[in-house]
Amino acid sequence: MNNTLSATQIASYRKNGFLILDDFLNPEEVLQWKNSIDKAVSDRQGQKFPHSKIKTGESDGINKDAEYFGKVFDQIVNLWMTDDAVKALMFDKRIGKMATDLAQVDGIRIWHDQSLIKQPWGNPTAWHLDTPFWSFDHREAMSIWVALEDVTLQNGCLYFMPESNQVTGFIEPGIGANMGDIFATYPKYRSKEPVASVIKAGSCSFHNGLTIHAAGVNMTPYTRKAMTCAYMPDGSVFNGKKNVLPDDYFKTLKIGDVLNNEKQNPLIYHKNWD
Repeated sequence: MNNTLSATQIASYRKNGFLILDDFLNPEEVLQWKNSIDKAVSDRQGQKFPHSKIKTGESDGINKDAEYFGKVFDQIVNLWMTDDAVKALMFDKRIGKMATDLAQVDGIRIWHDQSLIKQPWGNPTAWHLDTPFWSFDHREAMSIWVALEDVTLQNGCLYFMPESNQVTGFIEPGIGANMGDIFATYPKYRSKEPVASVIKAGSCSFHNGLTIHAAGVNMTPYTRKAMTCAYMPDGSVFNGKKNVLPDDYFKTLKIGDVLNNEKQNPLIYHKNWD
């Protein structure tokens, strides 16, 4: 694993809100990740969340247009909770340190992982933000996005709006079928040029949860598989939103509670561990 970050890379992430890393995993690691995740996804039999019988593509209260989003990608959340091999991948301290260094926080917890499989001819993902959907408000929340297959302009690569993380906020502009709806909230970006993340299998990107980003349509007869994990800075507090929290845990929370439940949001790295 290529887990060393230079000062220049960290500075680029801090400014632009994203960082693309080539050759993050070596070929053997790519195969290990792909085989482990494929098995974990198959074992879930389409069940989107560990705590719910909702199937991927069905309405989950987060994405309102279930039919459209069911053709954007197959989304299986928190595989680490149901598969030990994926848990070992997601708990890798080296990745946790990378996220902590990029976010410049004391520690990083898993918010949720998710396998994203864009099927052949899959719909695009409209421009959106991540953090406004989540159950905490923190400007340094972020995600890693690992390519398990080559990601191209043709099969639905990610696109990032540089420096958008500097001006966006926690207002939830939503995400729907229309690619440009977010520009009603952030009109200056309607005329900006995005950066395409065209990467090989084993490469990855990190992006801030307040960076405007999107993904293209899959114009091929092949899948585009990725594994992602969203990270919450240690010490983040509950904002009242349910998002991916299971009902029993959600009912115990009140606004302002620290989200430090190790069974739901495990700490995978803290700077005091070194």
